[in-house]
Amino acid sequence: MALAPGGVTPSSTRVMNLSHFLTQTARRNPDDIGFVWRERQWTWREMDARVNAMAAALRDEFGVAKGDRILVQSANCNQMFESMFACFRLGAVWVPANYRQSPDEVAYLAKASGARGLICGAGFPAHAAAACRQTAPGIRFVLSIGEAEFGDDYDTVAARFAGRTIPSVAVDRDDPCWFFFTSGTTGRPKAAVLTHGQMGFVVTNHLCDLMPATTRDDASIVVAPLSHGAGIHQLVQVAHGAKSILLPTDKLDVPTVWALVEKWRVTNAFTVPTILKMLVEDDSVDRFDHSSLRYVIYAGAPMYRADQKRAMEKLGPVLVQYFGLGEVTGNITVQPPAYHCVEDGPHARIGTCGFERTAMQVEIQDDAGNPVSPGETGEICVIGPAVFAGYCDNPEANAAAFRNGWFRTGDLGHMAEDGFIYITGRSSDMYISGGSNIYPREIEEKILLHPDISEAAVLGVPDPVWGEVGVAVCVARAGAVPETIELERWLEGKLARYKMPKRFVWWETMPKSAYGKIAKKLIREELERRGELGPSERGLSA
Repeated sequence: MALAPGGVTPSSTRVMNLSHFLTQTARRNPDDIGFVWRERQWTWREMDARVNAMAAALRDEFGVAKGDRILVQSANCNQMFESMFACFRLGAVWVPANYRQSPDEVAYLAKASGARGLICGAGFPAHAAAACRQTAPGIRFVLSIGEAEFGDDYDTVAARFAGRTIPSVAVDRDDPCWFFFTSGTTGRPKAAVLTHGQMGFVVTNHLCDLMPATTRDDASIVVAPLSHGAGIHQLVQVAHGAKSILLPTDKLDVPTVWALVEKWRVTNAFTVPTILKMLVEDDSVDRFDHSSLRYVIYAGAPMYRADQKRAMEKLGPVLVQYFGLGEVTGNITVQPPAYHCVEDGPHARIGTCGFERTAMQVEIQDDAGNPVSPGETGEICVIGPAVFAGYCDNPEANAAAFRNGWFRTGDLGHMAEDGFIYITGRSSDMYISGGSNIYPREIEEKILLHPDISEAAVLGVPDPVWGEVGVAVCVARAGAVPETIELERWLEGKLARYKMPKRFVWWETMPKSAYGKIAKKLIREELERRGELGPSERGLSA
């Protein structure tokens, strides 16, 4: 065996199988409630037993082996949660789809992932049919969650293997455990390969940086699909024995969220800014006791200053922000509660997404990959154990995503002298007007300071004179009349003239992605669909 520098023989790359988190918690706290959904509750012992049964079924009845990919199309439920650990236990790869995607989109995921099996909610027959039409190498079996005309019933199959104990398959650090599909806002979704070793670090890092002192006495509420960030968040809860509470319906019902927070004395929640905004602006936030909350974690998109302040006024000093793409599983920066401040002033770090996560390094780089000076805008790049293994079967995407070992986030920003990082926006969002770089995030922040504005998005569109100009799409607060809001006049003196949007468009609602984010791609498509872009703004000759 070759020697590493310094004459040390490389050690084994064997790591803990992630499913062992559940085994450990079931051993320590077998009779604690671990999972709550609707009127049902499961102890950790029961959850571990159900995962064992499903792992046995997948292995012995359907031939699932280490490395096989299992596609899951389901709304949040206990079976979806269990399927994660059953796949991990066998060394198989969990491939969750966002249940709001179309049948054709899920069929693409089936083909792109090379799925060998499908676990599908009974309410998605078209998705199951579309996925099964795909080949290379082809889906060999289908399990339905709930009574359905397709597949074998998940619970019936699991019941046949009740009482079985399946040891976790041995895994190495770089063995894949999860295909985390990107949102595909600029093209087809890509399968980011998450591994057992990487995710072991991510769980530890989340517990260290996002919700320190989490124990079996804590409780977490799930308000987002388990297919992405919320699934990672719940894996973290399992590691320390904190119970997870699912919402009873697929649709977000804000009063129900607050009622569950009160009933279960919820201590932490993971969400995105748009959902957090809905939670704190609903009247029900004042009708229920939410004093148990210690950490309300938001990520996935920047949170505007006006919304931050409103959330802190309602919930107190509990906000935790992190910045991190799926490819880095959320582990780039953190801004703990102590660095969130209601009052503007020298101690309020307005606009920051925090500082580097533990054991992660961030560098702001120019187009050639060189580090830029503090305060200078460039691309946010990152290295560290939380960075994914690369995109599955996509060498072109991998070549574009990595440079000199650094993962390129595609986000623009700058780092202050003290290490705090500020996001300017996606590199794809920036536009050039009259030779000047325009960053929509800055303009959106200013617009949202207006008391009658609820949501705003600024996009660059072609212009025959200036190259590109901004179009601001705005949503007024309830009760406000858009025609009476003189936004351009209100922005005078707050924004340089060259940054002023050329037009302001008013909509009743803003289109959002399947994860609740305001997506510029969807907004641009909606502008075109409504005919609100002229020929030159669509890049056409007049």
